[in-house]
Amino acid sequence: MGQINGKVAMITGASRGIGAATARLFAEEGAKVCLLARSRDEIAQLAGEIGESALAIPCDVSRFWEVEAAVAACIETFGGLDILINNAGVIEPIAMLADSDPEGWGQAIDINLKGVYHGIRAAMPAMVARGGGTIITISSGAAHNPLEGWSHYCAAKAGAAMLTDCLHREGAGQGIRAMGLSPGTVATQMQREIKASGVNAVSQMDWSDHIPAEWPAKCLLWMCGPEADDYLGAEISLRDEAIRARIGLDG
Repeated sequence: MGQINGKVAMITGASRGIGAATARLFAEEGAKVCLLARSRDEIAQLAGEIGESALAIPCDVSRFWEVEAAVAACIETFGGLDILINNAGVIEPIAMLADSDPEGWGQAIDINLKGVYHGIRAAMPAMVARGGGTIITISSGAAHNPLEGWSHYCAAKAGAAMLTDCLHREGAGQGIRAMGLSPGTVATQMQREIKASGVNAVSQMDWSDHIPAEWPAKCLLWMCGPEADDYLGAEISLRDEAIRARIGLDG
């Protein structure tokens, strides 16, 4: 039996990268998984691969009513919601502040920051009613370190990290396990977009420097279990060799 056997997990940004890897791993470990993304065809294909334990829900996390409807669909299909992985995020449009497009900048905030709030707001009442649950938000080194061309991303990730702090303060007494995961640089489509931009030091990194998406997926699985309780309310970094050792990751 898997360590989250029988649990119901909702994963935003599930069409590729960390989200897709997490969906596959959680399903292998016995969870029912609700896959949220704007990419309807991709999540439908992934749900088909996983089987009856997966539900594909087309959803734009920047719209609260869509996230609220997704939570309702998840509960109606699988009977509840135990885990929320706030993973959806975008890096484009990369631009210097003076040249940035206000509409594009605002849309990135809507997805990267408001999308996290929408997930928390939609899922938390249902979790509390069941006695608790786990809410993990994908953070970033950009939450704490400014980078040229990434003002939208850095600001949103910093805000999302504060949301985790607020959620822990408000929800811990109601059974909510709130944490953040800063995975480092991961070999995903986002890194291809960063590379193509040529902006700041991250774009100059070699592809071999990035970790595979399966690593943060494995860390997220570990964070859903009691062994991670020492980190409740905190942000875990996969750059931390001690964390990697605890999870059983090489490198």
